[in-house]
Amino acid sequence: MKESDDATDGPSDPQLDPTRSPGFGRDVESLEDIDVGREDVTLGEATPSELTAADTAPVAADSVDDLLATLDDGDAADRRRAALALADRRVSDRVANALSCAVRDDPDPDVRQFAVEALGELDTDELSTAVRDALADENPWVRAEAVVVLDDHDRAGHAGVIEECLDDDHHAVRRNAIVSLAKHRDEELLETLLAFVDDDSERVREWVAEFLGGIDDDRAREALTELTDDDSDIVAEAAANALDGDTERRELFTGSTAPTTASSQDTPPDL
Repeated sequence: MKESDDATDGPSDPQLDPTRSPGFGRDVESLEDIDVGREDVTLGEATPSELTAADTAPVAADSVDDLLATLDDGDAADRRRAALALADRRVSDRVANALSCAVRDDPDPDVRQFAVEALGELDTDELSTAVRDALADENPWVRAEAVVVLDDHDRAGHAGVIEECLDDDHHAVRRNAIVSLAKHRDEELLETLLAFVDDDSERVREWVAEFLGGIDDDRAREALTELTDDDSDIVAEAAANALDGDTERRELFTGSTAPTTASSQDTPPDL
């Protein structure tokens, strides 16, 4: 069921047009270049401290002990900064365990999200279990980040749990799951894409249109024709562009761009 104003997603933003993604541009060579990450983020009312929480420069000289102490009892903004800074330190059991605890137990969702990201950077033994746990987090952006990290860590190995995220109630999680699955299922993704033609979210539907445009199948073309009448202009435009017969898009799903190893995927950056 489509919503006329897609209230859950916020107003359409031209910067979110999939054709502006690194996955659809002059330098695109494979699905590996398509971003899977956080989108539509609204900052809302944030303090200066919160707005600079992703800047780790203030703690660049802090020792691991100092960062672990901050992650344990600092204020929310400092805990976020400490989590990110720990990703730049040498991996150890202490660091991995502290980040895993933050993923599971920190009361601030941004700290949990940053801790998930940090575990992905460190690629520790704790990554799979802690990040899989994050797929059940109450905050959708934590869950969306978890999909990114699992995709980057071992896309095919985590495909089962990533596929379960297609049922998530938040569009960013579903979108990330679709992009991840597209990177190793190629044209086999058709049935999944067809199931999301009527997704509540225009963000999901626009990506469905983009991926359908890469599949040479009558069912894909029929679905795209339906999407050209979508209530959302951004979805309708994506579907119309896909129907134009963009061969570069279709080549993303051919043997010439076979899936690469799991370590090279896009994250909020590259899934």
